[in-house]
Amino acid sequence: MHFIGELILILLITTLLGQLFTRLNLPAVIGQLLSGILLGPAILGLIKTNNTITLFSELGVIFLMFLAGLESDLELLKKYFKLSFSVAFIGVILPVIFMTIASQLFGMKFLEALFIGIVFAATSVSISVEVLHDANQLHTKAGTAILGAAVVDDILAVVVLSLFTSFSHEGGSNGLTSNLALNLVIEAIYFVIVWMIFKFIAPYFMKYAEQIEVNYSVVIASLILALGLAWVADFTGLSAVVGAFFGGLAIRQTPQHKEVSSAVSAIGYSVFIPVFFADIGLSMTFSSFTQDLIFIIVMTVLALLSKFGAGKYTCELFGFNKIDANIVGAGMISRGEVALIVAQIGIAHKLFPEDIYSSLILVIIVTTILSPFILNHYLKQKATV
Repeated sequence: MHFIGELILILLITTLLGQLFTRLNLPAVIGQLLSGILLGPAILGLIKTNNTITLFSELGVIFLMFLAGLESDLELLKKYFKLSFSVAFIGVILPVIFMTIASQLFGMKFLEALFIGIVFAATSVSISVEVLHDANQLHTKAGTAILGAAVVDDILAVVVLSLFTSFSHEGGSNGLTSNLALNLVIEAIYFVIVWMIFKFIAPYFMKYAEQIEVNYSVVIASLILALGLAWVADFTGLSAVVGAFFGGLAIRQTPQHKEVSSAVSAIGYSVFIPVFFADIGLSMTFSSFTQDLIFIIVMTVLALLSKFGAGKYTCELFGFNKIDANIVGAGMISRGEVALIVAQIGIAHKLFPEDIYSSLILVIIVTTILSPFILNHYLKQKATV
């Protein structure tokens, strides 16, 4: 029952701070992120993240990306695929290069520095999705480019992580090649399954669900499909949010998508999504802030600039105007849960020094919290043009 009290507190504070920031003409998600910092070890220490909060948080990001898929235009995603791939590719390469060089300058060995670069390679687009949704910009070309790039980004980050772990643990080209090839085959099979669901399964699955005389049978069927794709994506080494996004896209092509969107929004936004945003803030502490201040500042600046620059200048090469290019750059900044997971993998396998773990987590959370401020700034610029 202890969790019930924590849940009440999280829902109350996220709602109040969300409303406060909305009145300040800022995204409500910023207030929700800050609520976790307020309630967590960083300030009041009333709540510590635990297995139940983490479970609710994982469901929250799955719901959020499922809803993003439900609201996405598949034709626009196809139209901007080349752009999305280019943004993602450069957005993976630049952080790896910049963060690796910087980490070496702080005295780390090459493989340790390289892994830190990989930590910051993947984008966590869930927060950007929420800001774009609130600003009614999810259906624009900039919003579509961000969503498409985030999916490709996740795949590329998994490939880079596979390359690194194969090389560092097995130390030979045979192990490197076989492990990477296996991962690519598994991911290729996954996307074949996704295509089959799009083409053949989802329309009939939802049609038959409509005939079942059970309350919300259509919504239940859509959640089975989305959660199934999320679970299989996680099993293959991809992020669960990728599977949830494709689940939303699949349901989007069916006549029942409006009913599903309405019901899932109520479930997600009333409980799970606020917990997800608060949980990011709950991970933050200031224990290493003064000790590693220069390291934290340098890595934060590089983390921001590498993703922003990759998105901005790639979009300008593809003919985007300056404001839309800035929006895409800002939308790719957030690292969030993806970087946290990679960092946890690294510390579990002793791939980088333990004494900088807290500082890395702080950099991840700071970039995640700053990203909605930066994205909102450029969205406001667009609104005034």
